[in-house]
Amino acid sequence: MPVKIRLQRHGKKGKPFYWIVAADARAKRDGKYLEKLGTYNPNMNPAQIDLDVDGSVKWLQNGAQPTDTARAILSYKGVMMKNHLAGGVRKGALTEEQAEEKFNAWLESKGQSVENKKASLAEAKEKAAADALAAEKATNEARIAANAPVVEEAVAVEGDAAASSEEE
Repeated sequence: MPVKIRLQRHGKKGKPFYWIVAADARAKRDGKYLEKLGTYNPNMNPAQIDLDVDGSVKWLQNGAQPTDTARAILSYKGVMMKNHLAGGVRKGALTEEQAEEKFNAWLESKGQSVENKKASLAEAKEKAAADALAAEKATNEARIAANAPVVEEAVAVEGDAAASSEEE
């Protein structure tokens, strides 16, 4: 039975939400699956991915083939790296401790890059909000300036009328 690791769509129209599943390749896209490995929410920035890394590695070692999108997600979360290191351990090129060290170092660097992206997104959002506030202040000042001379002229006209009534 050929097994695929693929995405199963859930969520409403225009707001996709995916389950990452191991399923028989002949099953329907949203049909029966063998095991749910995680979730993927592309509606957030950066996308939110919850994944059972060890379960995914187990399926890959048993011959499951990921689809292109699933492969990208598995690679992003380090499943492909862990599978690669496990192959090195089986062949004797690495010890289990060395493989775990390399994987933890990779996870740490990946976590740092994700945090940097989140920080840059938050900074860009704050800058956009500050720019919007500055533009709104400028618009409000322009409106006040446009209305102010009209008010002054009306006061001057009233002052002239009062001065002419005093002369009489």
